[in-house]
Amino acid sequence: MQKTFQIQISGRVQGVGFRPFVFTLAQQHTLSGVIYNNEQGVIIKVNATPAQVCDFVEELLLNPPPVARILRHQVTEIAPQNFEGFRIVASAKNSQINLPLTPDFAICPDCQTELTDPENRRFHYPFITCVNCGPRYAITQQFPFERDHTSVVEFPMCTTCESEYTTPENRRFHAQTNSCPECGVQIRLKNNAGEILASEATEVFTLASQAIRQGQIVAIKNTSGYILACDATNVAAVQQLRVKKQRPTKPLALLCKNLTQAQKYAHLTQKETKALTSTVAPIIIAAAKAQTNLATTAIAPGLREIGVMLPSSGIFVLLMQHLDFPIVATSGNIHGSPILSEETQVQEALSEVADLFIHHNLEVQFPQDDSVVKYAPKSQRKIVLRRSRGMAPNYLPYQKMKPTGPAQVLAMGSHLKSTFALLPNEHLYISQYFGNLQNYEVSARYARMLQSYIQLFDAKPSIILTDMHLGYQSTIIGQELSATWGSKLYPVQHHQAHFAAVLAEHHLFDDQVLGVVWDGTGLGDDQAIWGGEFFGYASHKIERIAHLEYFDWLAADKMAAEPRLSLLSLASDQMSEQVQAKFSPLEWKVYQNRLSKSTQKTSSMGRLFDAVAALLIDADFNAFEGEAAMLLEAQAQGYDPDQLLDYLAGETYTNLPAKLLLERIYEAKKQQVPIRQIAANFIYTLVESIRQIAQKAHLEHIAFSGGVFQNALLVDMIETYLSQDFSLYFHSAFAPNDENIAFGQLMYYQHIIDKENQPPQYFSDQKESLLEKL
Repeated sequence: MQKTFQIQISGRVQGVGFRPFVFTLAQQHTLSGVIYNNEQGVIIKVNATPAQVCDFVEELLLNPPPVARILRHQVTEIAPQNFEGFRIVASAKNSQINLPLTPDFAICPDCQTELTDPENRRFHYPFITCVNCGPRYAITQQFPFERDHTSVVEFPMCTTCESEYTTPENRRFHAQTNSCPECGVQIRLKNNAGEILASEATEVFTLASQAIRQGQIVAIKNTSGYILACDATNVAAVQQLRVKKQRPTKPLALLCKNLTQAQKYAHLTQKETKALTSTVAPIIIAAAKAQTNLATTAIAPGLREIGVMLPSSGIFVLLMQHLDFPIVATSGNIHGSPILSEETQVQEALSEVADLFIHHNLEVQFPQDDSVVKYAPKSQRKIVLRRSRGMAPNYLPYQKMKPTGPAQVLAMGSHLKSTFALLPNEHLYISQYFGNLQNYEVSARYARMLQSYIQLFDAKPSIILTDMHLGYQSTIIGQELSATWGSKLYPVQHHQAHFAAVLAEHHLFDDQVLGVVWDGTGLGDDQAIWGGEFFGYASHKIERIAHLEYFDWLAADKMAAEPRLSLLSLASDQMSEQVQAKFSPLEWKVYQNRLSKSTQKTSSMGRLFDAVAALLIDADFNAFEGEAAMLLEAQAQGYDPDQLLDYLAGETYTNLPAKLLLERIYEAKKQQVPIRQIAANFIYTLVESIRQIAQKAHLEHIAFSGGVFQNALLVDMIETYLSQDFSLYFHSAFAPNDENIAFGQLMYYQHIIDKENQPPQYFSDQKESLLEKL
């Protein structure tokens, strides 16, 4: 006997072709009913026998649409209803949003085929999309995800598009972003004086590609914001872009026409290839091939890797069709500012940078940079460097992370590589990467996006989590919101937030774990600048059990910009001649005076990497964050694994002796050991220090977080030399850098603070030693 059943599906089920898929499946099963979106996901109502509904749901769960992600489903019998056939009906909106924010998807193979088919009506239409691809998050105004809730609402469908939209057999059946050249988004080309040069797609890309061939710079509006492009084989063009963008040495990425072209310039592994061609279409950092026609020394100075990506939209597919070489593609901004997305602003801000501008009239609601991913060469472990377009915002089921009752919580994140995390309901949302909040434009965008989330979810968090550093812009904004809303404010120590993030990502809160958290900076609970930390975790308590020995923190943030200052702080007397040569007589006098009066200490592993780089390869100044460490990693490539040496072998220590380690490195250099081998030995020594501290603490699980673990050689050595004896846990959904801090703050609150419903306790002087318990 037939009954009426309601099936509620939650997860990534809006904007992914889920309703058309269910419509077709219901017809195949000869079921009558309805399907519609709501704030929880998708609701299906069908008339069926219990056996029929079981078969229907089983097939639905086993074979969902390609880009859908079902997280939960519930089937309940409801009061009988009469349905005529099966229909997709209007969305219901009667409660708070409680579903994932669907990310953007790279152009799919079917759309690429249509785009380049002269017989297809979307031939050379740059904004081609279907149920499986195209912008989603970037153009969302509100939820549920419907056409009139996105920027595409400004482009009413023509008769032919409407027919596709209502035809079940069509790939664009209920595709909310459906459009064509007759009714869709319009593209145009302008010069830097704002004059329109072309407004037809073929002409736009013909003129833009000609300009690129001639060494000019073109600003291009993608569906997630602007990029700046130039000929990647033209050294003069690349150098000109660097000068104009104020980005002297930071690596630039390549946009390649297709996979074949990417493989011409980079050694791509199976995992790298799979990621490159995925719906995320990130920038992949891969080993560069030698002896190509690329302007390699201008694109990635001093490095042996190169960033490559494939076209993520019809815009880039059409541009690259006109070129037989890759282009440099970098965020459309001045270095340090956020990616731009608005035409008037771009024409003004980049008028001295770009020669031509490709604009369109699809409004970008949530601008994002391209995501960046690399894989450690030997282990092929995934390392996220920037979680943005296609990967963000992240969405996690609250119940999986937190066993007790919910409360609205907002985590403000860090100052560098900023993000925020919001728990407005039973799910957790983590924003995309924003950048350095020291920059006014970045801070303003962070605040705008945060306000958008607050409005989108109608949230008023009762708990706000911040970093301990009172000078961080994220902390200041959090304090202001706390005062406005009357929310409770909890500070979370920076490195413990890192540790909580990796514990949560791997569900390790029921285990005993050693946390190795290495980065450049973060205020410790003793007011020192931490960064080379070893934590023990057990029973919802974290204890700092060891760290890189303290050394002097010189000239505040200037120390991160000048690795020579880290070397000065750590150097012994026998190194003084080499170190002094890096300073003018006046500088030497000033810094010697500061050293003698220094009271601020640091345990920063990032600064130790800087000191070693300054000593070994004279990387005395960083033009961008982490440059010296990247150059040092590049120098270590080609080392002899049979000659690896632990420079601290035989030493017994509680805290890792940084100065002694640097002395041993200096001695090796004097003995003319090859620089690549010394650099590799340095990293190997750090790996062995992890072993020693883990054994001393009797901990078999080791979790890693912090920006230093973006170093692929370090990750590979940890895998090679520790995996036989320990269970190792690295980030994979999040970057190891400060992007994970907001997530970590929230996890710290849930699993540490909220366990006792009190402000955070710092165990170094208030709790029984965790080591004693272990």
